[in-house]
Amino acid sequence: MRLFFLTALTMCAFAANSVLNRLAVGGGWIGPLDFAAMRLGSGAVALWLLAAGLGRPARFSGRSRLVGAAALLAYMLGFSLAYLALPAGVGALILFGGVQITMFAGALLSGEALPPRRWAGAGLAFAGLAWLLWPGAGGGAAPLPALSMAVAAFGWGVYSLAGRREGDALAATAANFVLAAPVAVLVAIAVAAGGGAAGYSGQGIGLALVSGIVTSGLGYALWYAILPALGAGRAAVAQLTVPVIAALGGVALLGEAPGLRFLMAAALVLGGVGLAAMPMPRAAR
Repeated sequence: MRLFFLTALTMCAFAANSVLNRLAVGGGWIGPLDFAAMRLGSGAVALWLLAAGLGRPARFSGRSRLVGAAALLAYMLGFSLAYLALPAGVGALILFGGVQITMFAGALLSGEALPPRRWAGAGLAFAGLAWLLWPGAGGGAAPLPALSMAVAAFGWGVYSLAGRREGDALAATAANFVLAAPVAVLVAIAVAAGGGAAGYSGQGIGLALVSGIVTSGLGYALWYAILPALGAGRAAVAQLTVPVIAALGGVALLGEAPGLRFLMAAALVLGGVGLAAMPMPRAAR
């Protein structure tokens, strides 16, 4: 029961990032780049302190460190830019489906043996995303924000692939946040100097700090703590709930009503990922 509660709490934290970002950026309370910089900066401080307090200080060595930091930066910037226009649930679905497809492609390129079930699941997820993004009478997602979220999905997928080789995920994540945060701040300053500043309010700053410290920093730390008990299969299935929770949060807090196209695309994407994540029978391994 405790594991179920902690898993549900973590999935709510992940989904809350979409709702908080959409509320702050889409509501005009803060610019997307400022939100990303504050989210990364506050998350870096929270993770650094947590890792140090647990005797697992951030580690800046290793080949994957620059890859991890760059991928995290791509995720954060693309994520915030996408929520200038995307509804919370649609953004979460594009992100979630894109991450799974990126990780599938990474496994394929690394020569990993992929059973037919994973091929079928990836195909279903890709078809669902294509349907969601395809322009037409049903109203596909806005192209540029959708592209921004696709970049975010690719970044998080690469980040996840690189993280599989980390011995201490919490220490590595703290280091990645610390390395990525100054770059995000410089990007935000450069855009502001060029006349692209959107301004920010107390509400926007507050939402960015909550996203950075609570739903990102502490959320990621909790995720890494329960992952060993969950296992890869249950962890993948648990994440199926994130777009659904984000969509419900969009309805409750943002007044967003998911249309039939979103619901059907979500069924394809989540069904495909669920199919791919199902453990293989022992006889087939």
